[in-house]
This record gives sequence, C-alpha cells and structure tokens, in this order.
Amino acid sequence: MNSVQADFFEKAGIPRQLAWGYLGILIFMMGDGMEQGWLSPFLIEKGLTMQQSASLFSAYGIVIAISSWFSGVLAEAYGIKKTMFAGLILYLLGTVSFVGYALPDMNFSIMLITYALRGFGYPLFAYSFLVWITYVSPGKSLGRAVGWFWFVFTGGLVVLGAYYSSWAIPRIGYMNTLWNAVVWVLAGALIVLFLTREEKRNTKSDFHSRLKELAKGFSIVKEEPKVLLGGIVRVINTTAQFAFPVFLPSYLATHGFTTTEWLQIWGTIFTSNIIFNLIFGFVGDSFGWRNTIMWFGGVGCALSTLLFFYSPQFFDHSFVALLISGVIWGAMLAGYVPLSALVPSLVKKDKGAAMSILNLGAGLPVFVGPAIVGLFIGLVGDAGVIWILASLYLISALLTRFITLPNNAKTIKYVDTAQEDPVQQ
Repeated sequence: MNSVQADFFEKAGIPRQLAWGYLGILIFMMGDGMEQGWLSPFLIEKGLTMQQSASLFSAYGIVIAISSWFSGVLAEAYGIKKTMFAGLILYLLGTVSFVGYALPDMNFSIMLITYALRGFGYPLFAYSFLVWITYVSPGKSLGRAVGWFWFVFTGGLVVLGAYYSSWAIPRIGYMNTLWNAVVWVLAGALIVLFLTREEKRNTKSDFHSRLKELAKGFSIVKEEPKVLLGGIVRVINTTAQFAFPVFLPSYLATHGFTTTEWLQIWGTIFTSNIIFNLIFGFVGDSFGWRNTIMWFGGVGCALSTLLFFYSPQFFDHSFVALLISGVIWGAMLAGYVPLSALVPSLVKKDKGAAMSILNLGAGLPVFVGPAIVGLFIGLVGDAGVIWILASLYLISALLTRFITLPNNAKTIKYVDTAQEDPVQQ
C-alpha cells in the first residue's frame, strides 16, 4: 500500500488491514436485508395476520438478540473469523430451509423455526467484525471507524437491499429475489474471510476458559453498570427501524402509497442514514460522543419520528413531503453512531464483553420493534405506537446523560490507558 492510500485510510479512520472487510460487510448485509422492507406485507397478502407476521419477526428478533450477545464473547473465546464463519453457515441453513421448504407451503410453525434459525447469521458475522474494529482502531479515530462500519452495515441491510428488491421483484418475483440474496451473502462473506488477515490473539483454548469468557458477557454489567446503560440506549436506537416495516406499509397504503413507493422511501431514508453515519462519526470525535448521542440521536429521533408519521396527514399523498420527513429521521438515527465508540471506552480490558452488551442491544430491536407493534397496535392504534417509539427516544437521551467516561472526562481529550490514544466522550 502506497503512502497516498495509507494517508487516506488514516484520515478517514478506516483500519487499513480491514478495508476489504468493510466492502464484504456491505455486500453481505445487502443480501441479508433483501426482504426486510416487504416480507411482512407479502406474508399478510399470502394469508398471515398482522399478529402472526409480528410474531414471526419477534421470534427472529429474539434469536438475533441472543446471537448478537454471543458475537463479542465468542470472538474473544474462539477467534473472530471462526465466529464469522459460523454465522455464515447458520444463515445459509436457515435461509435455504425457510425459502425452500417453509415459505412455499405457508406452514407458520416451520416458518417460525427456520426464519429464527436464519437470525443467528448476520449478528455473528457482522458484529464480530465490529469487535475486530474496536481492537485494531486507535482511540482517536474509533468514532470514525465505527461510523464507517455502520455506513456499510446499514447501507447494505436497508439501502442496497431495498433498492435491489424494488428492481428485482417486478423482474424475477418475490421468491427468486429471496434466493438471489444467498448469492450476495456468499460473495460478501468470501471477501471478508479471504481478503482480510486476523492477527494472532490470545483466544481461549480450553473449555473452562471459554466458559469463563462467555460469563463475562453478563458480569461486565455488574463491574461497569454504565455498559448496561449503553446497551439499553442501543436497544432504543433502532427499535423504530424494525417496528416501522411491520405496520407502516399498511398505514401508508390507507393514504395512497404503494409498496414500491414505500420501498423507495425506505431505501432513501437509509441513504440519508448511511451518509450521516459517517458525518456523526466525525462529529462525535469533535463535539463529543455523549453529546452527539443525546441531542442528535435521542431528541432528534423523537421529533422526526412524529414528523414522519404525521406527514401524510399534514400533506396528504405527497411523496416528496413523506420522503423529506423520512430522510430527516434517517439522519437523526445516525446520531447514535458514537455509542459504539463510547461503550468499549468505558473499560480498559474485556472490550469484547462490553461489545457483547452493545451487540445485544443492537440485536434486541429486531424483537422489541415488532413486539411493540404486536402488543400495542390493537390497543392504541398506529398513532399510539408512534408515540411510544418517540417517548423511548427521549428516555434514551436521558439515560445517555449518565454514561460518562472514567474520571468524568468531558469532551476534552481523555487517555485510554489500554490503547494509549486520546478518545473523547
């Protein structure tokens, strides 16, 4: 690598040895997120009830939450690439079973099992890579490094997945689009596994040591309670992201919006989000990680969630108005990006365990979002669910106020003795 390339990666905050890995994550997550924006209305059209659809995604979310928690501690105990490979295999087993066997017969019980199995895949793959980033990135550029991760993660999962689906469905159909996703997942996985090199790390070799390492995924919250607060904030961060696709397409249809328009809006929202993932990575390193999360993430998301929902009522069937309000919400959602830098900086060692709690927080919304819809939409309706989500964002802003770095470091430079690099709160 020449000096110009090295200088670019240093300024951007991308660990040079993981550059290909970022590309692989983008492609992997594109395949994984192919059906996210349309599977719920598709299944309802095929005969499932709204509650059954919510239950399917809730079961999927429970498994994702478990897998997300395991990603950090398994990466510590067995190695990062081995954990990522396990995620790939579980994704393939779940997807082939779901698409090839359960879905054609619309067997709800088998759909629950196979779609849940699929949920083990991307957390073990992608979040293990995030743990890798926290180990190799200097503290002074950690905010940018995780910003780039969420850029490619969200860009693949939601943006490219939604846009590709909107192109593919009219041409090859829903089922073939799901099969096509497997090709993209394999391509992304091969890039990460074969074009990046994992440095030797002291992984645990015996069962007792590995079991002890797994236990740290729980004990870390007792040793450092602020890690738990960070995990709760991370849950709230993307709860709405996974609640919206369950009920918003049907809500918007009553205002004249088609599934294709919804997918285009959803994809554009997260185009905004991935751009601001990068922006808030830089903002967090200068304005302060905690301040960015509180004001842009918590307060910004609360207000923009309400704006997005009420836009069709304010402006009727205005595609542009709905798109603008959604883009604002997507931008504010990126305000939580510095959380992936703040939480591991709370501890000097066992960063994998701290990241497990954060990864658990990233996985739980896949369950919590649909569960909120399933539990409350019959009681309070669409509007009530939206106000619940907006209130959660305000709660997250309040909780973030208490997540302070060691020695009460503010937005001035704080030396992380584990890395001997300046980081910021």
